[in-house]
Amino acid sequence: MMEQVAKVIGSDSDGWVTVQVEMKSACSHCSQGESCGTSAVAKAFSSKFQVFSLATTEFYPNGTLLRLGLPESVVLKAAALVYLLPLIGMFVGGTLGNILATALDANHDAISLLLAVLVAVFAWSLGKRQARALEATAQPVILANLGRPLATENADANGCCHP
Repeated sequence: MMEQVAKVIGSDSDGWVTVQVEMKSACSHCSQGESCGTSAVAKAFSSKFQVFSLATTEFYPNGTLLRLGLPESVVLKAAALVYLLPLIGMFVGGTLGNILATALDANHDAISLLLAVLVAVFAWSLGKRQARALEATAQPVILANLGRPLATENADANGCCHP
């Protein structure tokens, strides 16, 4: 199960809680740090947030941190649809292009390339649409209540708080 921490930003009496999840880049998690160009580009863009609602049987006040989980199978299926389907489409399109070029006695490379690109783009758009539908039906679950974050606005450099 893939896990992510979310912050409660709203709740209602119907058993729904609205959470906000920070979408993090994989950058700045390795030891390369400042010498990585990709990390520098990722830092230039502000972090993005995704907001959605979850059904719950408990009440969570605003600011509560929750650990959410999503089965890996959903992510793997979506990745397979978006990455593997166009690759398969490219091979099928190239093969059909070669067969068509032989039947028409035309340039094999040009027809194969054209059909490979067209079928790959079609397969990519189909895979993207199916991945979005899969994502819409996949609902994260609340795994744990992590409580409220500690307030650090009055903390000094040593972590000591002053009233």
